[in-house]
Amino acid sequence: MDDDRLLIRPMALTDCDRVAEIRVRGWQSAYRGLIPQSYLDAMSVARDAERHRTRFGQGDGTVVNLVAERDGEVMGWACHGPYRDGEVRTADAELYAVYVDPRRHGSGIGYALLLESLRNRTAVGHERMHLWVLKDNIGARRFYERAGFEPDGTEEPFEVDGVPVPEVRYTRPLNT
Repeated sequence: MDDDRLLIRPMALTDCDRVAEIRVRGWQSAYRGLIPQSYLDAMSVARDAERHRTRFGQGDGTVVNLVAERDGEVMGWACHGPYRDGEVRTADAELYAVYVDPRRHGSGIGYALLLESLRNRTAVGHERMHLWVLKDNIGARRFYERAGFEPDGTEEPFEVDGVPVPEVRYTRPLNT
């Protein structure tokens, strides 16, 4: 019998290639028109996979990588951990990334990963979760707003290949 339920599980080293593919294709899809196309075209799944393999298992365990899998296929990835204020970690949590295979957008996979990240950070005692999103990425901003995040007025300059692409910070309490 086929089990079409979505499984959210910790990322394994063997997931690095697929996670890199999802991340790179996610950037190339979500950021088209927001980030210089030359930058998006130059992104490499192989380089990104190597970066994931290098980082895998490093650190103190506070950064959590999750994957969403259905029928043995990884379809999404999320990463969260302590909020970084510059290089300093704070008592708050941060959602670093949520990416879904662009062919699976709108299927609930991103939301399932986001909910698991929220549950995880709540369980370890964080009171708030922050995330950064490109100011002009209206689709992502709506996604986070539907999940209870709100912009808190903080903006960061961000530049890609000499083009400004500012980010805004969103925040959500975790104890509600």
